[in-house]
Amino acid sequence: MSKDLRRGGLDRLTEEDIIQGGFSTPWDAPTIPHFPFAFRDIEVLTIVWRTSEAAVARLLPPPLVPTSDVVLAHIYKMNDTEWLGPYGESNVSIGCRLPGTELAGSYSPYLFLSSEVGVSHGREIHGQPKKLGHPKLEHRGDLVVGTVERNGIDILTGTMAYKQRRDSLDSLKAHFDFAENINLKAIDHIDGRPAIRQLTARRLTDVVVHECWGGPCTVELRPNAQAPVHRLPVIDMLDGVHWRADFTLVPGRIVHDYLAR
Repeated sequence: MSKDLRRGGLDRLTEEDIIQGGFSTPWDAPTIPHFPFAFRDIEVLTIVWRTSEAAVARLLPPPLVPTSDVVLAHIYKMNDTEWLGPYGESNVSIGCRLPGTELAGSYSPYLFLSSEVGVSHGREIHGQPKKLGHPKLEHRGDLVVGTVERNGIDILTGTMAYKQRRDSLDSLKAHFDFAENINLKAIDHIDGRPAIRQLTARRLTDVVVHECWGGPCTVELRPNAQAPVHRLPVIDMLDGVHWRADFTLVPGRIVHDYLAR
């Protein structure tokens, strides 16, 4: 924006500033990052399990339909992120497609972050159902351990053997295209009327994988009424993937507008 105090300008806010894309409040110390912004040296534990087809279908908003009965739970240790700084994140995703289109990917019914900026950006821009939580990734001897805590409860605990088998992200892509992330964006006007009801989609770019390991994994889910990941119950454990990468977050697109009908 033209009156950005970070650039030394001290003029007051104008209507032209407000209507520009990328505007965020408070205008003199904005919360929402501008695209693109980069994530560097990200460590991820992806725990994979099979649930029921009914559990997946229940969490998908229409007109999305399921493509898999598999759940991917990513637990990220974000070591160096522009705007946000270091933080923890967890994305629980399920496979889906949009009928009548070529779009297929992952839908995120639950996301948890330790960053208020990340929560705000995910909800306001992408429509992701992000909530504050405390995802954590640790190495405990020969075990990689990922936990997601909210309200003092570890709602998800994932473990995987430490660096036993070299792998690639193709092992995860075999379940569904997790890099294509689809979300339900819902925002109301101040008077309660619906302002935005959309399905949005975005892909990460400039993805560089530094290392990737596969191996046996476990997951434990604990019920929480405000973080109900337990609604995707574990029927069978599949292999996990432990990986490090860099990537860039860029603008996405609207793939379905419920209010345009």
